[in-house]
Amino acid sequence: MIGTIIILVILVAVLAVAAGTVAATRARRRAGRGPAAPPDRPPAPPPQTAPPTAAPAAAAPVRAPPEPETAARPSETAPPPPDGDAAPPSYRSRLGSVRGLFSGAVSALRSGRIDAATWESLEEALIRADVGVATADALLGGLRARVDAKEISGGDDLLAALGTAIRQLLETAGTRTLRFDGAPGSPDVWLIVGVNGVGKTTTIGKLAKRQSAAGRSVLLAAGDTFRAAAADQLALWAERTGTDIVRGAEGGDPSAIVFDAVQRAAARGNDLVLADTAGRLHTKVNLVEELKKIRRVADRDPGNVTEVLLVLDATTGQNALAQARQFTEAVDVTGIVLTKLDGTAKGGIVIAVQRELGLPVKLVGLGEGVDDLVDFDPDEFVEALLAAE
Repeated sequence: MIGTIIILVILVAVLAVAAGTVAATRARRRAGRGPAAPPDRPPAPPPQTAPPTAAPAAAAPVRAPPEPETAARPSETAPPPPDGDAAPPSYRSRLGSVRGLFSGAVSALRSGRIDAATWESLEEALIRADVGVATADALLGGLRARVDAKEISGGDDLLAALGTAIRQLLETAGTRTLRFDGAPGSPDVWLIVGVNGVGKTTTIGKLAKRQSAAGRSVLLAAGDTFRAAAADQLALWAERTGTDIVRGAEGGDPSAIVFDAVQRAAARGNDLVLADTAGRLHTKVNLVEELKKIRRVADRDPGNVTEVLLVLDATTGQNALAQARQFTEAVDVTGIVLTKLDGTAKGGIVIAVQRELGLPVKLVGLGEGVDDLVDFDPDEFVEALLAAE
C-alpha cells in the first residue's frame, strides 16, 4: 500500500516538472516573437518600403555635366596625328635592314684584310642593297684602282674610302635645297608627281605642315582627279594642317584645277601652291601629256613652278629607278622624295637614282608619322649604312 502511494507521488512530481518545462518554453517563444495579436484582429501588414524615387536628394550621387566635345572623332582615313615633341627618327634606326646586308663585308674589312673574298662580299652587299650593278661596278672600280696603286693599304682604309666615294657621288647630283623664290604676287608652285601608291598625297600633307611651320601660307591643289577619294584624302590633310584647298569634280580636268589654285593663291596672297597630280592614266602617253599640260598651266603668270618633286617608294628597289626615268621624260623633275625608307627598304636606291639620273634626293620619309619627312643628309645616310651593328 505504502509502495503504491510512493509510486503515485513520484508520477505526480514528474508530471509537474514536465508541465513547468513546457510552460517555460512557451514563455520564451512568446517573448522572442512579441505579444500575439488578438484572435479577432487581423495581423498587421508588413511595413512599406519607400520607392527608389522617394530617396532623399542628398543620397543620390552628384554627376558633373558632360564636357562639350572640342573636336570630332578622327576618321579612320584621316592622316596620322602630329608626333608632338617626339624625337624625329634617325637614319641609323631606320636603316637596320640594309646595314645588315653590309655587316659581313664591314666585319671583314675591320679585320684588316683585302682579298678576293673582300671584293666579292662588297659587291654582293651593294647589289643586294639595290645600289644596282652599274653603280656598284663604278664604286668598286675606283676603289680597286686605289688599292692597286697602294693608296689604300688596309680594311679600315678601304671602308673609309667607300664611305667617301658614296658621299661624293651623292654630292654631285645637285643641290638638295628646296627652291622657294617668294616673289610678291607670284606664288611658288611645287608639282608633286609619281605613280599611285608611293605616298604622293601623304607627302603633300607632310610638306604642307613643314612649310606652314616655316611661316609660309600654303594652298593645296587636288589635281589627281582620276584616283577615287584622292581629293578627299588631300582635304583631310588640308584640315589637319590648317591650309586651304582647291578641288574639282572627280574625273575633271587636272590642269584646270591647278590653274584655279594658282589664281586663287595669287588673289589671296598665298606663298606656295602644292599640287597633287595623277599617277596613272589609261596609257603612258596620256600620263605624259597630262603632266606636260599641268606644268605649262602652272607656270603661267602669276604662277612660278620652282620644284617638280618625284615621289618614289624605297621598298620597290630598281622599279623606282624605272619610274624615275618615265617621269623625267614627261616633266623636268628637280628632285626626289624617297618615301618608306624604314625597316623594310634596302635604301641603296638612293645612290642609284642620284648617280644614274643625276637627280638629287631632297627629302626622305623615315616613318609614317607626320614629322618623319626630313631633309636628306648624305653624311648620316652613309654613316648609318656602313656603321657596325
